[in-house]
Amino acid sequence: MMKRLAIEGAGLGAYAGTLGMNGSEELIARARLGEDEAFQSIFDRYSRPILSFIYDMTGKRDVAEELAQETFVRAYKGLGSLHDAEKLSTWLFGIARNCALEHLRTRRRDAHKVEMDDPLVLNLSDSEPLPEGELLNKEFNEVIKRALDALDEDKRTVFTLKVFHQRSYEEIADITGFSIPKLKTDLHRARREMRRRIRPYLGNSYEV
Repeated sequence: MMKRLAIEGAGLGAYAGTLGMNGSEELIARARLGEDEAFQSIFDRYSRPILSFIYDMTGKRDVAEELAQETFVRAYKGLGSLHDAEKLSTWLFGIARNCALEHLRTRRRDAHKVEMDDPLVLNLSDSEPLPEGELLNKEFNEVIKRALDALDEDKRTVFTLKVFHQRSYEEIADITGFSIPKLKTDLHRARREMRRRIRPYLGNSYEV
């Protein structure tokens, strides 16, 4: 059954629509009974955000595809452990996070990091908003990837989920198991560190 869940096709396709709670309950119940079509629907709905999240965490497309596949294999095998259909999304993101962290903990750190000791960035204030729109521009992709790689696991997770995936603190707490105060502290520090690494590439015309 899992061979049909192709990341290359479904992972980049359009969302299959939002599943309401009743719809989620029904699909989960059917998937637990072994109905492949039910789990396929779950996969179609969540494969793209899961793939995107893992890519943000790892910075490697081929790795993200492999780990997204592993996420849904684990989810398929572990449906019995999901007790609240309303938590389906955060449950899947939690599995994806575990897959990504397992990979990161076995991967060598990138030797080419963006340095933090540039005198132009040491006095940046954390009170100003991060230019999130700029993060989406293609010319900053490599800079962003290196900056994310330089964050520790906790800060990278909360930054990715909050900034790139617009998850609430409550959802991130469910995904990570961390307290909301810790998440807020980690996000504050992650934003500050990202500013320090990105600011030299934005030019003097940008206020970070």
